[in-house]
Amino acid sequence: MEKVLLKFLKLNEKAVIPSYQTDGAAGMDLCALTNEPITLKPLERKLIPTGLKMELPKGYEAQVRPRSGMSIKHGITLVNCVGTIDEDYRGEICIPIVNLSTENFTINNGDRIAQMIIAPVTKANIEIVTELSNTQRGEGGFGSTGRK
Repeated sequence: MEKVLLKFLKLNEKAVIPSYQTDGAAGMDLCALTNEPITLKPLERKLIPTGLKMELPKGYEAQVRPRSGMSIKHGITLVNCVGTIDEDYRGEICIPIVNLSTENFTINNGDRIAQMIIAPVTKANIEIVTELSNTQRGEGGFGSTGRK
């Protein structure tokens, strides 16, 4: 398994450096940095700070994803489902959270609120063509494969 170097800058001494919770974990947990508890009402969205800035190696991105336990147990997920942090971003990592449940949900300082996966980026060369190759599926869209 390849490992790359991530550099973190703490904006506050209480910021928690992301970590893998098990040896086999693909994602490292991101924690909230709050001065006081943040309560999200049903369907409310808020940007939750982590108190961290990061430097990714060239050719990599960070994918920010919901934590499955928070999603299924509490209806808490990310507004953008999966967020991308580009290699050239140097601002604070903030997590856009939405409460999809029917009850208030409170985020406390240090709570694990998302997970982050580091992945290589492939850049595409663009070619304009007058036609595309044929496939068995063709232009069949949603539900066209017959699977439910």
